[in-house]
Amino acid sequence: MQEYFSNKTIEKLKYDLVRENLLNFDDLSMAEELSKTTNHHIGQALIQQNLISEENLLKFIEDKLHIPYVNLEDYSLDTSCLEFISAEDAKKYKIIPLFRIEEVMTIAMADPLDLFVLNNLIKSVNLKIEPVICSERVILEAIDRFYSPVTLKEKISAEKEKFDLINELNAELINEFQPEKTITAIIYQAFLEDVYEIILENTSDVKIIIFKKDGIFHKKGSIPVLLTPVFNSKLKTLAAIDPLITDVPQLGKFNISMEEENITLIVATFPTTKGERISIKLYRPPQKINGLSLDNEDKIFLEENLNNSGIILIAGPNLSGKSFVAYSILNSMDKTTKNLMTVESIVKYDLTGVNQSELNEKVGFNFEKAVRFIDFQSPDVIYVEEVFLNKDFKHLTLFAESYKTVITEISADNIENLMKKLDSEELIEFKKNIKCLIFVENKDKIQIVRSLGL
Repeated sequence: MQEYFSNKTIEKLKYDLVRENLLNFDDLSMAEELSKTTNHHIGQALIQQNLISEENLLKFIEDKLHIPYVNLEDYSLDTSCLEFISAEDAKKYKIIPLFRIEEVMTIAMADPLDLFVLNNLIKSVNLKIEPVICSERVILEAIDRFYSPVTLKEKISAEKEKFDLINELNAELINEFQPEKTITAIIYQAFLEDVYEIILENTSDVKIIIFKKDGIFHKKGSIPVLLTPVFNSKLKTLAAIDPLITDVPQLGKFNISMEEENITLIVATFPTTKGERISIKLYRPPQKINGLSLDNEDKIFLEENLNNSGIILIAGPNLSGKSFVAYSILNSMDKTTKNLMTVESIVKYDLTGVNQSELNEKVGFNFEKAVRFIDFQSPDVIYVEEVFLNKDFKHLTLFAESYKTVITEISADNIENLMKKLDSEELIEFKKNIKCLIFVENKDKIQIVRSLGL
């Protein structure tokens, strides 16, 4: 990750240091040149060259900006606030949370005028931010002290044990942040339970929260029907879909960080006579082939077939992790010598070096048009989301027969049902072009099926 060397506060006030005789102009110019060559900001250069003391600089900023200064060396912060900011972001932006009073969190910052960081903090923690000034050196020391791996591991474990979704749902909607906090609580509970689909259904009284796992529906709680409009509106806004549209289906997505893992949420709305039914699917970051739960022999077999034309078919039940496997395969391929392209209803993760495309029915960019025109882009590898129609299987067969590697998915509850489907007369040619069949029962049980009966 790129280092963070800016300090907008000192940049804004540097000439005030000269005007108030705390520094002469030549020393300031020298510090500016030094900062460019050492990848340090001006404040660091001034302190390292003993042109101004750290304490005098901080007191000067405090007086100028009327922002309180705090010395963390003798300070006991509230460790429960650490979960709001990751250790990586704390180090990158030289910040650390101190305490929270109701909806306001006080955060020590080395650069309290950095609006980019402040805006991101407000969005990520869903609280108002009250900055205080602190020494950059002391902040980094505090980060090392309070963000120790053992402490965080114990804290996460304890939070999992005491987290209760029902308590979160019973909280009254007392402020503008509560809808998003409720959404986050529902997603976090699903994350803890290893659930990959959340369903929100309406009754005459409440919106029911359902977790679907291994094909079984589990009711987890409910939201009062009078509060569902603001809940729906916030969820749609997060997913970048129109909160005012309720009579046609919509599809959107957003990302959320769960225990330093970036989760993509795909939100699909569908109108019913009782109001919108909403499905939220959770997608975890893809890995590489080496990270998949395949034995070494199967990994070698898969890697060999990625260099050959033909079809890599990924099969399994709904929500078993087929897309996760497909993305992990794409993530492992050589992007420097091959043109990798995708056709997807919605992109789950942005893959570096892969040309991903999303279908858009509103403008007429449907599956048929995508597969008809994608060949003009001279792809070497094509990933196509799960297909259902016989004519779509024929398109993929033609791609494979024209010396391309095709990666696609198909739903099947078990291998026996899959084989029956592939043995149908309509899929004979498609089956002949399958070079590698991967059956995904779940993310921990993936196998290569070598005998296709061809």
